Amino acid sequence: RAMVGGRNYEESKFNRATQALRQPGSTFKPFVYSAAIRANRPASHIIVDSAISIFQPTTGQPWEPRNFEGDYRGPMTLRQGLRTSRNLIAIQLGREIGVNTFVGEALRYKLSTRIPPVPSTAIGGGEVYPIELVSAYTGFATLGVHAAPLGILRVEDAEGNIVWQPQVRTERIMDREHAWIMNSMLQEVVNVGTGTAWGAVRLRGRFPRSILAGGKTGTTNDGTDVWFMGFTPELVTGIWMGFDRPQRIMDAATGGGLAAPAWVEYMTEVYARRAAPDSALWRRPASLITRQVDKFTGFLATQFCPIHERYQEWYIPGTEPTEYCPYHPDPFRFGISSSAGGPPGGWNAQIHHSPEGR
Repeated sequence: RAMVGGRNYEESKFNRATQALRQPGSTFKPFVYSAAIRANRPASHIIVDSAISIFQPTTGQPWEPRNFEGDYRGPMTLRQGLRTSRNLIAIQLGREIGVNTFVGEALRYKLSTRIPPVPSTAIGGGEVYPIELVSAYTGFATLGVHAAPLGILRVEDAEGNIVWQPQVRTERIMDREHAWIMNSMLQEVVNVGTGTAWGAVRLRGRFPRSILAGGKTGTTNDGTDVWFMGFTPELVTGIWMGFDRPQRIMDAATGGGLAAPAWVEYMTEVYARRAAPDSALWRRPASLITRQVDKFTGFLATQFCPIHERYQEWYIPGTEPTEYCPYHPDPFRFGISSSAGGPPGGWNAQIHHSPEGR
């Protein structure tokens, strides 16, 4: 275990890990998704990635957020929205479940700083202490159990006798079934080849696939703060990079380009000295059920849904879809009809397959 709060203690005694308040960027998004999963939105729930304009009473001006890539990709599942870190998906999901709902979820994960109850918070508009963000991610790594950070493991006397030892403080903050779904979504961030986290961790970083891992990148406006919060079944490591006085780190600075490679270097060194964690720690709860769904509609897939649009999703019983995709019906059973207008957002959303990430 380690905590690094600066480069040189003689030059600066300010511990950035415990004292710096920084915007978390997209590393906050999992708390929005966690609130939705807790509210029994399945990971196949559809949100439309489209332009929005939100009136701001304080300024009298509209807020028109954009995705990092500047485009819009139409309907997508929550799983895909988190994996590709789409800002508009997180914002619209946050508005759907309610701003106070995801702010309350962040409190469940023990973030103590004031989280503003406004839509921009869904994409990291508040401020956090890095050590608290690392601690919050223990809830994802342990399938629902939060572990408070400890700076001192024990105090021993000259003979090695334990004089004092703090009590480990853990608390279950989410049931194992809902937590497993969140964990699986965050695993996809580093395991599926669509984002910079995957490129930094598995592709270029070559972090062994034999070591289970999940995580989330984060980048704030103008690249002033970059993050990677990553975890295995037994260890959470968070990386933040930035200046004490916020300013652009460099052109095109991102969490996937700077923080994630640092995470890989550290974690590779850790697991060069210890065995890979037991995969049973992330064993799927037996109570979950699976269904094959259409990723653009969230409905049960039919045999006429294009193969590349079908995937297997896991559900808490009672949250699974019960109706078949109306846009790819069985023509021999239902007859051929041209009345279906396509999924929410239109079919043009299906042609966007450029790389994503932060």
